[in-house]
Amino acid sequence: MISIDWFLALSALLFCIGIIGVLIRKNAIVIFMCVELMLNAVNLSLISFSSHYGNIDGQILVFFSLAVAAAEAVVGLAIIIAIFRNNLSVDINKVSLLRW
Repeated sequence: MISIDWFLALSALLFCIGIIGVLIRKNAIVIFMCVELMLNAVNLSLISFSSHYGNIDGQILVFFSLAVAAAEAVVGLAIIIAIFRNNLSVDINKVSLLRW
């Protein structure tokens, strides 16, 4: 059986990759995928703790988190598509919708 330390290390690695992707990339779709990667890293941690302590509450929270993530993905992709239709680019430096 694999210990919880390996799962938490993998979760931390995935979360760090997501943070680095959000900070250094300029493409909105890649940033969106990196946010999803961070969310899944947190879900992996929740499942690991839930399995380790034998409590099902973490797994229920992950199901709720996955439902919220699916809804967030739909809204986020719709916003990215709308931005692409207006600007013909998804580069976040070229998007100035919220600037005066």
